[in-house]
Amino acid sequence: MFERLGTAGVGGLVLLLAGLVVIAVDSLIVAGGMALMLIGLGLVVKGFASNLMQQFGFA
Repeated sequence: MFERLGTAGVGGLVLLLAGLVVIAVDSLIVAGGMALMLIGLGLVVKGFASNLMQQFGFA
């Protein structure tokens, strides 16, 4: 999985997790909500990308 992300993708993932940890130090409930929101956003983006790939015949 990490091979397909590239260096920038792995760096972004590390920064995202570090940001959640910083928020969790102050408030676990807010950090949990933000984590769920980020997961949902990722699923929406994956859905859009899959749909776009199917329209162009790549899937």
